[in-house]
Amino acid sequence: MLNFEQEDISIPVKRFEKMIKTNQVLFFDAQEFEGIIQYYIDSGKLNLADRALEIGMNQHPNNGELILLKSEILIFEGDFKQSLELLDLAEKLYPQHEEIFIQKATIASKTKKHDEAIHFLKVALNYSNDSTEILNLIGMEFMLIKKFSAAKYYFKLCLKRDPFDYQALYNLLHIFEQLSQENESINFLGSILDKNPYCEVAWHQLGKIHYKKGNFREAISAFDFAIISDDSFTGAYIEKGKILEKIGNLNTAIENYHIATEINDPSAYVYHRIACCHKILGNKDLSLSYFKKTILIEPNFEKGWIEIIDFYYQNSDFKNALHYSKKAIESNGDNPFFSYKAGQLIMKNGNYSSAIFYFENSIDLGNSEIGVWTDLLDCLIKLYRLNQAKNIVYKALAIFKNSPLIIFRLGVIQVKLGNSVVATKYLNSIDQKVLNKLLKNELYSDLASII
Repeated sequence: MLNFEQEDISIPVKRFEKMIKTNQVLFFDAQEFEGIIQYYIDSGKLNLADRALEIGMNQHPNNGELILLKSEILIFEGDFKQSLELLDLAEKLYPQHEEIFIQKATIASKTKKHDEAIHFLKVALNYSNDSTEILNLIGMEFMLIKKFSAAKYYFKLCLKRDPFDYQALYNLLHIFEQLSQENESINFLGSILDKNPYCEVAWHQLGKIHYKKGNFREAISAFDFAIISDDSFTGAYIEKGKILEKIGNLNTAIENYHIATEINDPSAYVYHRIACCHKILGNKDLSLSYFKKTILIEPNFEKGWIEIIDFYYQNSDFKNALHYSKKAIESNGDNPFFSYKAGQLIMKNGNYSSAIFYFENSIDLGNSEIGVWTDLLDCLIKLYRLNQAKNIVYKALAIFKNSPLIIFRLGVIQVKLGNSVVATKYLNSIDQKVLNKLLKNELYSDLASII
């Protein structure tokens, strides 16, 4: 299909839109319709693309490119049956058009018929002037059915034709990883660097492989070469920072992270790494300031919220810890940790009724920690909501079978209900040392003389 520059297509598009508004019937040649339709597809205006196609196919009923554009839209809309009918028609008109077989391959792939997709792509290969894209697609199909050796062959062909096809390179490296062929991966990257010693992507990938193998010196060297090849390559600075952080060279790691933030817009991830370095170095205020930067940039960055809440909690600033817990729930309402933390802090303030809401919410969100269940039970027992507490105990025991933490609270409930015989049975089943430890909980210390 034809490619149209923005300035080339703007005049036909304006003319077409004027025609629609005035209900005039104007003639466009087939190439102009192609450009107009492709413009609307690329702009996501499928209704206008359909309208242009309808008019275009009325004016040029046997134009293969318009038929293929219609088929492309039908594939996008999931109407594979009608698309195939059009493709069969196009094949009769233009039996050697590569796009026909590429679209048939797309439909086959989307319907999980990957062997059929590969067949169509190989047919398209016979009629293509630029085989790289099709070779990539064949490699992808083999990857989807986990035939990695065959996929590897096609991605290597792509790179042989175009050494700068980085998508093929990434896919090939993924295959080496799947096949546990790290040494072959290193050798292949080496062959690329022999031909192009300033290929920053190859150096970067080589560094990542060495990092995974634990060859930190070689990894740092590779990232340094990536930076020499392109001193604006942020990924190399970040990966180098991660290694420096791992080997304890925290100040230099921070320097590399800072360079990355100066080249591109800073990310929550990089600020988080800087914050973690300062935390290890004992720079508490600096670490907190960078953790706060993470949530300013990305309010959904959960690690930042967790660190801020823990910072205040560890420093007994429960007011701020609760404040940030509630703010975290606003941004990350589906994370059970934040509801649990808010519940613990509210419970610490003695507001047991409000704490129950947060503990129940945490459980509903999938919290599988036993602590959220015991805290919920403690609140219910404290408020003397014993029947509700008993129901919760049985739910908890279904998950944490024979847990002394749960059985203890069942025994306490029975004591408070006046069922001393039943209570004694449950409490006697708990190891005495564990029982003594549980009775040190300030909520139950008054029961020590009774039990």
